[in-house]
Amino acid sequence: MTAGTADSDRPQAGLWNIANILTLVRIALVPLFVWLLFGEGDGWRLAALAVFAVASITDKIDGDIARRRNLVTDFGKIADPIADKALIGAALVSLSLLGELWWWVTVAIMVREIGITVMRFVVIRYGVIPAGKGGKLKTLLQVVAIGFFILPGPLDPVRWVTMAAALVVTLVTGADYVLQVWRKRGERRRSEA
Repeated sequence: MTAGTADSDRPQAGLWNIANILTLVRIALVPLFVWLLFGEGDGWRLAALAVFAVASITDKIDGDIARRRNLVTDFGKIADPIADKALIGAALVSLSLLGELWWWVTVAIMVREIGITVMRFVVIRYGVIPAGKGGKLKTLLQVVAIGFFILPGPLDPVRWVTMAAALVVTLVTGADYVLQVWRKRGERRRSEA
């Protein structure tokens, strides 16, 4: 198989592979994380942070394993972004419910995340637009910012600066993705004309 072979030409890996199992573990950790986050005291917060960190790390690991071992599956392509949005969304909504994060920040990030995920599924017939460096930076900033919000202690300036950076990068990369889709759609229409 050559490096330029399209994903659709590759044989599909089996559904039960380590990458997909890690994705399912990430989904299963979401309710545990939320339950711990709503617990009283620093011990609960630190436990929630540990679960959040493990779930976040599995996002990187499962993608790396899937690509390196050719374990990319249609299930993984759908379940992985759902797992990501479930973890980030649960964290943001929980922090807003606890009164620690403004609701408008949660809404802005979640509208972008859900909107782009839906768009990915709608435009997949035009071809996959892979996550770029901006998308990876966005995810890293979101995880770090949420981690600071979960961490107990007087960290307000750091919390808000990292969340502001995450919000800006989230919105900018969302707009960039929409522009990429628009261009790809235009190219496809011109090639079909």
